[in-house]
Amino acid sequence: MSTFISVFVQDVVGRTQSPTAGQQQQQSFASGAGSERKQKLRDALLGLNPPTAEQSILAALLLLRDAAAPSDDPEEESLKQAVLGRVVLGVYAGALNAYLDQATEAEREAAWWDNIERSRYELAWYLLQTLPVRILDLFRTVANALQQHDIPVTLSSLNPASIRQMFPTSVDSLHYNALTKAMFPHLNRYPLTSFSITPILRWHHVILSTVTLPIEFTRQECRLKRKELERIRDERAEALGSLSEMRLSLQDNFDTNTKRSRDTADLGIERYSPLIDTLQRKLDGKPAQLGIRPGSVERLLDLSTRILPGHRKKNLSIFAEDKLKRPSNLVLAWPKLLLSPPFILYGFKLLYTSRASLREVAKDAWNTLMGLWRGWLIDPLKDVLKTVRAGGEGSIIVQREAVAADLASLERMTLSLAKDKLHYSSSQLKSLSNAVQQGDLTPILRIYEEDIRTPVKSAIAGTLLRSLFIQVQKAKVDIDQALSGIDKLLKSQELTFAFVGVAPVIAITYAVGGLFARIWEGGRGIGKHGGRHRRTIAWLVMRRIERLLIFQPHSHHHTDGTATPQLNSGDSLPPLTSGLLLLSVTQLRYYGETSLPPSSRIREGFLEDVKDLEDPRLGRNEKLRVLDRMWKSWGTTLGWGAQ
Repeated sequence: MSTFISVFVQDVVGRTQSPTAGQQQQQSFASGAGSERKQKLRDALLGLNPPTAEQSILAALLLLRDAAAPSDDPEEESLKQAVLGRVVLGVYAGALNAYLDQATEAEREAAWWDNIERSRYELAWYLLQTLPVRILDLFRTVANALQQHDIPVTLSSLNPASIRQMFPTSVDSLHYNALTKAMFPHLNRYPLTSFSITPILRWHHVILSTVTLPIEFTRQECRLKRKELERIRDERAEALGSLSEMRLSLQDNFDTNTKRSRDTADLGIERYSPLIDTLQRKLDGKPAQLGIRPGSVERLLDLSTRILPGHRKKNLSIFAEDKLKRPSNLVLAWPKLLLSPPFILYGFKLLYTSRASLREVAKDAWNTLMGLWRGWLIDPLKDVLKTVRAGGEGSIIVQREAVAADLASLERMTLSLAKDKLHYSSSQLKSLSNAVQQGDLTPILRIYEEDIRTPVKSAIAGTLLRSLFIQVQKAKVDIDQALSGIDKLLKSQELTFAFVGVAPVIAITYAVGGLFARIWEGGRGIGKHGGRHRRTIAWLVMRRIERLLIFQPHSHHHTDGTATPQLNSGDSLPPLTSGLLLLSVTQLRYYGETSLPPSSRIREGFLEDVKDLEDPRLGRNEKLRVLDRMWKSWGTTLGWGAQ
C-alpha cells in the first residue's frame, strides 16, 4: 500500500478505537469462552492497523461472521464495532490503493509512449526493437493464409508472387493489406484514411512505403496507445476522486457507531451500506450476488475476496489485451545484446594491438597530472604557507646589506674629496656626511662643475675623474634605493601574488572535481534535493497541479481519448479533477519522502503542504493558496525558478 493511502486514512483510524482500559477492567470477570473471543477480537484489531494486509481483513471478517450474534458484554460489542470499522476502512483503503496503482501505472506507461512519439530517433529505435515480434506476427499471418487456402507451407509457396496473390495491394492508393496490418496491429482497430498517388509519382510510393510509412505507422501506434492509456488513467482517477470524497462520510459513520454502540448490541454493518454499494458499483459494476443479504458480513467478504481481486485482474487483462504496456525488457534490449558483444570484442582487440602506445599515453597523462598536482598546486600552497609563516621577512630583489655598503662607499668617497679639495674641518665633514645620507651632494657637484670648465686639465691634474666616479657611485646608490622600494612593495603583496599563482589550478581542480561529483551523483540518482532531474519532475508536477485547479477537465471522455479543459469558477472540485490532483500529489509525496533530507525541516514542511493538498475538506481556493505558499516557500530552495 502506498504511503499516500496510509496517510490519507490515518485520520480515520483514530475514530475506530478499542475499548478503554476501564471497560476492560470492569469486564475482567467474564466467562472463559467470552474472554477467548474477546482476545481474538483484540488480536484482530491489532492486526488491522494501516497498511492492512488482505489476510488480516479476511481473518477479521471470518471472526466477525462467527461472532455476529449479539452479546451481553459491552466490551465485546465495542471490540466488534472497532474491528468492523477497521475492516471497512481496510477495504476502503484497498479500493483506493487499487485505483491509485492503476492510474499511476497508466500515467507512467502513457509518459513512456509519449517520449517515444516525440522523437524520430526513438521511433526508429523502437521499430528496430519490436521488429522481430512484428516479423513473427507476419509469418503467422502468412501461415494462416496458406492453411486457409489449403496450400502446404513450403519454400515455393513462400515466394513473393504467391504472397502477392494472397495479399493483393491496390496500385493507385495506399491500401493496407493484411501483411501491413499484421506488422502494425493498430490498423485493424483504427483504420487510417488512404490517399491516392498518381502514376507519375509511383516511384515516391516505394520510398514512402519503405522509409516514411513504417516510422509514421509507429508514431500513430504510440499515439493511439498513449491516448488509450490516458483514457484509462482518467477513468481510474475519476473513481479515485469519488472514493476520496467519501472519507468525510466514513468519519461521520465511525462517530455515529461510537455513540450508538453504547446503547445497542447490533453489529451495525448496514450503516456502511452506502459505502459498500459504491465500492461494489465502481469495482464490479454489478449488483450483489443472489443469496447475500444486504447489511451482512458476507457482503464485505464478497467485496474483499471476489470483487476487489477481480477488479485488479480485469485491469491487468485490459493492459495485456491491447498491449498498452511497454514491451518486455528482453524485446527492448535485444539490439544491444546482439550488437554489444562484437563491438566489445573489437574494442578489446583494438586496445590489445595498441597496448604499447596506450601505455605511453597513459604514462604521459599520469606524469602530466602529477606535474600539475605537485608543481602547480601542492608546491605553491607550501610557498603560501611559508610566506604566511615568514611574515614578510627577507628581500626579493636586493639585499639590505648591499644597499648599505654602496651608501657607505659613496659617503667615504665624498668626504675624502671634500677633505682634499675643499679642506673641510671635522664639523663640516660631519655635516656633509649627514647631507650624503639624505642624498645631497651639492659641494661635490660644485667641484664637478668647476672641473668640467677645463676638462682636459682637470682630467690630468685635477679631480674630474674623482668627481665623475662619485657621480657613478651616486647613480648606483639611487638605483639600489629604487629597487629597495620596489622590493618592499613586492613583499607587502607577496601573499596576494602567491594566491594569484595558485588560484587557476585550484579553480581547475574544483571544476573537474565538481564535474565528476555531478556525474557520480547523477548516475546514482542522488544530489542536492534529489538532483536536477527529480527537481524538474517535481516542478512539472507542481505546474500540472496548478493547471488542474484552474482548468478542470470534463468528466466524460472523448473518442480521441483526451479531456477538454474547462474554466473552473467554483470552489468545489469534480471527481475527475480531484482524482487527477491526488495522482499528481502522490508524486510530490514520493519526491519529498525519497529526495529531501530525512528528519529535516525542509522535508517536514514540504510534506505538511502536500498533506494539505491531499485533504478533501479543502476547496479549490484553499488549495490554490497552499500551492502559492509552496511556490514561495520551496521555489528558491529546490531551484524551481531556474527550470
